[in-house]
Amino acid sequence: MYIAMNRFKVIKGMEAEFEEVWRNRPRNLHEMEGYVSFNLLKGATAEDHTLYSSHTVWQTQENFVAWTKSQQFRDSHKGAGDRKPMFLGHPNFEGFESVEGVG
Repeated sequence: MYIAMNRFKVIKGMEAEFEEVWRNRPRNLHEMEGYVSFNLLKGATAEDHTLYSSHTVWQTQENFVAWTKSQQFRDSHKGAGDRKPMFLGHPNFEGFESVEGVG
């Protein structure tokens, strides 16, 4: 299993708009081989931001890499740079291979 995460520091007061963007964007993940699940996670709030993480589970890292090179990926991210700034800095990507899992 491979878990791909992007962490976002969403500007305080922009949380609802950020969540709405994620709710309304085309996902197309289900079309991809090896896709397992997706979650948008909301974390702690600091003085100037709220932490969010997109969390996608894939059967393999190769499945995830294929997603990042696909038309579905381009369609899902189309126009992302056209919106007003909602987060501080760039998203931070973290990828993890599962070592052990308990179901």
